[in-house]
Amino acid sequence: MAHTADSHDMIRVHGARENNLKDVSVEIPKRRLTVFTGVSGSGKSSLVFATIAAESQRMINETYSTFVQGFMPTLARPEVDNIEGVTTAILVDQERMGANVRSTVGTATDANAMLRVLFSRIGDPFIGPPTAFAFNVPTRRAGGVMQTEKAGGKVEKKVVKNAIYLGGMCSECEGRGSISDLDLTQIFDESKSLVEGAVLVPGYTADGWMIAAFKAVLPPEKPIAKYTKAERQDFLYAEPRKIKVDKINITYEGLIPKIRKSMFSKDVDSLQPHIKAFVERAAVFAPCPACDGTRLNEAARSSKINGKSIDEVCTMQITDAAAWVRGIKDPGVGPLLANLLHLFDSFVEIGLGYLSLDRPAGTLSGGEAQRTKMIRHLGSALTDVTYVFDEPTIGLHPHDIQRMNNLLLELRDKGNTVLVVEHKPETIVIGDHVVDLGPGAGTGGGTVCFEGDVAGLEASDTLTGRHLSYRASLKDEVRTATGAIEVRGASTHNLQDVDVDIPLGVLCVVTGVAGSGKSSLIHGSVAGDDVVVIDQAAIKGSRRSNPATYTGLLEPIRKAFAKANNVKPALFSANSEGACESCNGNGMIYTELGFMDTVATLCDECEGKRFNPSVLELTFGGLNIAEVLDLPVAEAHAFFATGDAATPAAASILQRLEDVGLGYLKLGQPLNTLSGGERQRIKLAMRMGEKGGVYVLDEPTTGLHLADVENLLGLLDRLVDAGKSVIVIEHHQAVMAHADWIIDLGPGAGHDGGKVVFEGTPADLVGAKKKTLTGEHLAEYVGS
Repeated sequence: MAHTADSHDMIRVHGARENNLKDVSVEIPKRRLTVFTGVSGSGKSSLVFATIAAESQRMINETYSTFVQGFMPTLARPEVDNIEGVTTAILVDQERMGANVRSTVGTATDANAMLRVLFSRIGDPFIGPPTAFAFNVPTRRAGGVMQTEKAGGKVEKKVVKNAIYLGGMCSECEGRGSISDLDLTQIFDESKSLVEGAVLVPGYTADGWMIAAFKAVLPPEKPIAKYTKAERQDFLYAEPRKIKVDKINITYEGLIPKIRKSMFSKDVDSLQPHIKAFVERAAVFAPCPACDGTRLNEAARSSKINGKSIDEVCTMQITDAAAWVRGIKDPGVGPLLANLLHLFDSFVEIGLGYLSLDRPAGTLSGGEAQRTKMIRHLGSALTDVTYVFDEPTIGLHPHDIQRMNNLLLELRDKGNTVLVVEHKPETIVIGDHVVDLGPGAGTGGGTVCFEGDVAGLEASDTLTGRHLSYRASLKDEVRTATGAIEVRGASTHNLQDVDVDIPLGVLCVVTGVAGSGKSSLIHGSVAGDDVVVIDQAAIKGSRRSNPATYTGLLEPIRKAFAKANNVKPALFSANSEGACESCNGNGMIYTELGFMDTVATLCDECEGKRFNPSVLELTFGGLNIAEVLDLPVAEAHAFFATGDAATPAAASILQRLEDVGLGYLKLGQPLNTLSGGERQRIKLAMRMGEKGGVYVLDEPTTGLHLADVENLLGLLDRLVDAGKSVIVIEHHQAVMAHADWIIDLGPGAGHDGGKVVFEGTPADLVGAKKKTLTGEHLAEYVGS
């Protein structure tokens, strides 16, 4: 007889209403692999991440004491009637890793920590403890009197003479591996004085507080070119010292050390756009001459195991580092070697063997970051937990998808519940259970269209069911190139002296396994004023930003409203003068309750419309600003394209948003509620408006449903037919089949790749006798 405990074999969700979900109720089997499908924006992430995973995390957080909860992020209860049978959820999402300049693949996965212990134990010569090999720890020397308080108020004193605390940091670059020489002409204008605005650094205005200290120390009206040697030294390189400005004590410091600390010591990608632009103009980054870019001091680099120092191991491709570990035969560090080897083998298993441990974490793509995070779960002893994955096949070649599928099944077979949000048919078909959401996106979605097994999905008449077995066919005729970009001797990263002609005037697809050198070839060789690059960099969005503000659409709308009503455009911004005074233009009142959850309530004054009542009385074309921001893109396009409200500047932006399949999206929907695929397409629509003859797209099918891929291909065709050249870095077979020309890189990843293994038409790739990996998968896809 079955035990009562065994009856809890389902996660039951009743009445989910998060974002666009319409009272959704589903039953998800535990210890099985469930795939969630549906078009972008249909509600998959809202159900899996914002409802099931969020409730799991919230309930776990509630088990901690109120004191501990005060230090944790507060999670609001999802909009759902009830969830039963939920287990501990572990999220493995596509969020990029932190862009901290000190974070590398090795530090993010604990590989560096294990290597430091290994070198401190058996490295020859012996240097010191593990910290002696850490590039984030400087060597410190201390001297003086050390006091220790004892019982009865006694104090024990001990004189410390030249105590050394060993670290591995290179003192020249402070463990960053690179130093920046500054172009002084970009930092100040020698011909001007301080009051005339000589300092060109963002934020250092002539009448601002940042310049006040300089004006107190140096002659403010004297051009910098006429400064004496001492004045110039004081202006640029003065050591920090206290001075008085307007009776206020402040620290005066030379301009160069001041901006080095505040701007140049930070990761460029983490800076605000205008500061990033200044840093890129003013700084010339080069490998540190003292450590050759290794980040480590000379002592740390001198200790070796089997002829390799720790910095040499970190620069190796991980597949080679694994071979190096296998060559170490020392029983004293046996358990450590076993753990290190398991970690390296996990990298190879998951298709990241081409990375090196010194690769900056901020340079990993979304897919690479997700798989790096996944590594720590592969050897985990945890069972009966819920793993939640967001498109784990993103950025993967068809050859690598099979490996990913095996890892997902391995997690399930250990007794875990695996929930996967996915668009790729190769991963959908391995699911034990499928939940298809739709039928459309946004307000047209949010309902369960199908629930059952894969065979049932294929037989169903849902959009996903109809497209699951769809295969794009090769084109009968391909376009002829009108010219070519000649690439000669390309050797960026792993490229091996590549010579290739990239055709112009056609749709050219660059493909190959992950890490084969596709991005290195295109981003390193195709550049210029005439090139528009649409890459995978994430767009960030707060609850205040929305499609209208992000794309610049709000600007022509505000001006049209202002002109029609003879008032200032600032009145029609919820972030400026027109904001509701009660909620400051948020539409919601956020109440901080200290150690309890922050409570969000609808603003009584504006009823969530974000504008003050006087602004809502002003109309344009019969609608007020809040009603316009509540329109879906398709309706807004019709509104601004013709009639009394015709606004060409707004209509052209809306046309591009509609072209990329976002016709359902409301103009005022907060960006932080959009899915990854929707954000990518907003960016695509924005960049499509830029003037350029060559468009470079890096994996534009990311987050796209099978049905949306057809729309994307139509958009790419329209670009080429309009006389543009389109170069697409892509793994999706439907895009490859639709190309006029394919450049395939490989044959492997890392130093096993970096060569052109095929260039020609898709038909030639499929028909080749000796097929490349891409050729095999494309032939299988089109049924050749």
